Amino acid sequence: MLSDSHIEKIIACLIKGRPLPNEYKDALISQLDKLKHSLLFDTKKEYELIYADKEREEDILADTMAVPLQKVKTFLNGKNGNSWTNMLIFGDNLQVLKTLSHMKERGKLKNADGTPGVRLIYIDPPFATKQEFRGSQDQKAYQDKIAGARFLEFLRKRLVFLRELLSEDGSIYVHLDEKKAHYIKILLDEVFGEQHFQREVVWDTRVLSGFKTQANNWIRGHDVLLFYSKNNEFTFNKLSVEHRQEYLDRFDKVDKDNRKYFDGRGGRRYLDEVIEKGKAIGDVWDDIMSFQQIPTSTEKMGYPTQKPEALLERVIKAASNRDDLVLDVFAGSGTTCAVSEKLGRRWIGVDCGKLAIYTMQKRLLNITESKDLENLKKKYGKQCKPFTLYNAGLYDYKMIKELSWEQYRDFALKLFQCRDEKHEISKIELDGYLGADNVLVFNYQEHKNAMMDRGFIDDLHKYLGDKIGRRLFIIAPAASVQFLEDYIQKGKSRYFILRIPYSIIEEIHNRGFTKIKQPVSEMDVNDTVDAVGFDFIHVPKVECKYYLEKPKNPALLNQKTKECVIKIEKFESRIISRKPVEFANLETLSMVMLDYEFSGEVFDLDEVFYAEDLKKNDYEVRFSEDKIKGQIMIIYIDIFGNEKREIKSIKDFKK
Repeated sequence: MLSDSHIEKIIACLIKGRPLPNEYKDALISQLDKLKHSLLFDTKKEYELIYADKEREEDILADTMAVPLQKVKTFLNGKNGNSWTNMLIFGDNLQVLKTLSHMKERGKLKNADGTPGVRLIYIDPPFATKQEFRGSQDQKAYQDKIAGARFLEFLRKRLVFLRELLSEDGSIYVHLDEKKAHYIKILLDEVFGEQHFQREVVWDTRVLSGFKTQANNWIRGHDVLLFYSKNNEFTFNKLSVEHRQEYLDRFDKVDKDNRKYFDGRGGRRYLDEVIEKGKAIGDVWDDIMSFQQIPTSTEKMGYPTQKPEALLERVIKAASNRDDLVLDVFAGSGTTCAVSEKLGRRWIGVDCGKLAIYTMQKRLLNITESKDLENLKKKYGKQCKPFTLYNAGLYDYKMIKELSWEQYRDFALKLFQCRDEKHEISKIELDGYLGADNVLVFNYQEHKNAMMDRGFIDDLHKYLGDKIGRRLFIIAPAASVQFLEDYIQKGKSRYFILRIPYSIIEEIHNRGFTKIKQPVSEMDVNDTVDAVGFDFIHVPKVECKYYLEKPKNPALLNQKTKECVIKIEKFESRIISRKPVEFANLETLSMVMLDYEFSGEVFDLDEVFYAEDLKKNDYEVRFSEDKIKGQIMIIYIDIFGNEKREIKSIKDFKK
């Protein structure tokens, strides 16, 4: 957005007939981009979905805040070909998508054959089904429409970026149920073009199940996958029927002619008819079992809304080739990532939930013990290729301080959305621009004993004077700044301080900052949250008692085994904010995660306890003492994604 100072200087140049300085070029082009369609062209469509607060695509692409990716850890060794390492990203997917779009522009996001972008995108977005309303029926209906509009715009913003990330021959599959599918179909027509709609795939989730429900009308039994391409020519591998073993095992009866069959809801079906070879797969998939039909499946990770590997296997085989890049930005339990791994694809998984991240981490690191896709009676038997975990929007400041100067400088500029363009004014080297204003990254590593005080600003102003215009932004560690103000006025110029880690200047971002929220119950796991901006990790304060006790469950009282009890007495989040928000004790607790056999290196999630359930049990985490094998790692997570980690042994519970 053009600031008042930009506009004043542009007008002054135009009045005097002078050419515009290069530093105004990007800001002016961006503003013209936003205006050109509404002012110069008729952009009316034959039809579109109209709802409250719908933004223009140009504004979504321009105004979304990118956040740098902070490398946390690379699991396993080596590379996945041509220096590529698969990516698991914790953060709000909208901000991550903006960052990935920058990677694509710089040639760092491509398939193994060099094609820019992502070959296949699969998303299973939240269906916006968890609503709680109060008041009259009219109020409920109104609130329902508002919530629905917000969800549509939430998803549309992401679809706009996903389209930009696709390779020219790429495609996207959007997995939906009946609640929002018809609305999303219209949005997809708008974003990708109705001419690029390829197919609506119906996944029959009740195939051969034979179960009954208490529905008061037609029994629901399917999901849909909406399949769109980027252009008219797209990657598609036609597949023939390849039935999964757990499906074939259901044909366990034999008739008088020795033909195997199964009595399903559609009557008797014969095995020899089902496995007819060479039969092309249609758009109704009635041979992939849901977890309702195979509740004991070894695939299950205990994660809500998890989809079977067979479903993703079909999509990935059809829409991509070996070494192609596959993206899932609602990655959840990691089915897309795991199947992409098994099929030799590169992959990127993004999720804003800590539960999802730890679930995927566990799934990928233990993939060798999972089922082989070609032969379900065998284990996959191969180690996962290397993948790197990144933070996006919630950062560990200790790791930032350990970066080299160039890495730190790059991170600092990206953090505050600055352009990396070194230049000089009065022999002072500056690092870039924020809009049209100059930016200086304070080199605290070179000047370890220097502090940014008023004298520093005075000295800087002696050299720069009014040449910097109305504003100069200085990025510096908070510990290096000795005054509290956001800026210091010197003549006509303001010297703004962008503090790392905690200060965010309102004047830079006129949108309020919101944090990613972690769930407090299983029902909240897929809530939609739009995070804006960034924050830094603040380890919560946790005080607990650890002891052994007889089981509370009457059925276990006769057993000799005792229960380990973690009694959470205090849980406080340390939030640094210009407008402090007060939370009651335990109010910000999201969940407690346990690894009963902690190896000393990687947290391997075994069980999760949600805050809502803990509240009902007086904030006691209980489990059998025989679950602890050596060391146990406990991770306490607050609703903002901050963690407190502790390592205990059985001795700590016997004190």
